[in-house]
Amino acid sequence: MSRNMSAVLVLADGTKFRGISIGAPGLTTGEVVFNTSMTGYQEILTDPSYTKQIVTLTYPHIGNVGVNQEDIESDKVYASGLIIRDLAMINSNFRSEQTLSEYLKANHIVAIANIDTRKLTRHLREHGSQAGCIVAESDDDKKAHQEAKNFPGLSGMDLAKVVSSKKAYAFNQGEWSLSEGYSNHKESDYHVVAFDYGIKKNILRMLVSRRCKVTVVPAETSYKEVIRLKPDGVFLSNGPGDPEPCDYAIKAIKQLVDDGYPTFGICLGHQLLALASGAKTSKMKFGHHGANHPVQDLKTKRVFITSQNHGFTVDQTSLPKNLAATHQSLFDGSLQGIERLDQPAFSFQGHPEASPGPSEMSYLFDHFIDLIEKKKMSHAKA
Repeated sequence: MSRNMSAVLVLADGTKFRGISIGAPGLTTGEVVFNTSMTGYQEILTDPSYTKQIVTLTYPHIGNVGVNQEDIESDKVYASGLIIRDLAMINSNFRSEQTLSEYLKANHIVAIANIDTRKLTRHLREHGSQAGCIVAESDDDKKAHQEAKNFPGLSGMDLAKVVSSKKAYAFNQGEWSLSEGYSNHKESDYHVVAFDYGIKKNILRMLVSRRCKVTVVPAETSYKEVIRLKPDGVFLSNGPGDPEPCDYAIKAIKQLVDDGYPTFGICLGHQLLALASGAKTSKMKFGHHGANHPVQDLKTKRVFITSQNHGFTVDQTSLPKNLAATHQSLFDGSLQGIERLDQPAFSFQGHPEASPGPSEMSYLFDHFIDLIEKKKMSHAKA
């Protein structure tokens, strides 16, 4: 990697940061957000929820464990760009196959290093997430500023159907272990249909590890197409963009939940379940992105450290009588979980599957299986 290749980041408000290019040449635009995770840069880059976003990592030293082909959460890099303080010159890990810089270049991702990420983060916290542009291997800050101002923003942007798979497929890979890698499960007790709004692989692995046969379907799959698959439960995945324009998803979810299918939503899926149940969503000032966010379970009063990645939130004051709040962020008091009081459906705003981050919220997957079991037992008795 050449150390003398310059790069510049310019925000829509004209704020400039000069650094060096550590990825592909060219320019990229998107909403600039900050992520407070200390590890997991590869999982972050390949999370479809970061579509149209440029990710700032607040941890200062990035790249020290390299990159490998196992720690990916989708089929490609979805983040529009990467911003870091210091790129590790040496990576050391027995699973490493490539340096971070090599990985960024191979995937045509524009990235910048050697900027004051603490200053940038404080700017975003004060003024909110905003559009930005990175121009790599060039000093054309005027062009970067214009490109940043031209970025339309994520409000009103339906990205779920853009990143979703184009056809249904079966998924049978279980969770990773040091001794065996990823396991393959052929036997199952439950059939779960998972809507792909930008799904992460570790979500699917955690379902498979709980003896679920998983069928992943495109975001625009209709209610009738889902019930033909005869699922025991329905999963609503994470994903990018604004939930409100996803009318196709809201319509299908409403019908499935009203029919009594056990339903579990995460991130965008949480917001879509809320909209399908009559609640409202709104854009946050700078969102939640990181792996160290404290969330309280309102029933047990236990506090969990969670992984988060969202820029929209469900308005708790808009919850109808059939929706109850189950979890709350201890950072800003925003709503983190809901459950239907009239149907076996619930959701969580954060990422209980982690990857990266703590897995303390994995009990929500067990709760989903419990709802499926209760439904199957009630059908057996009938």
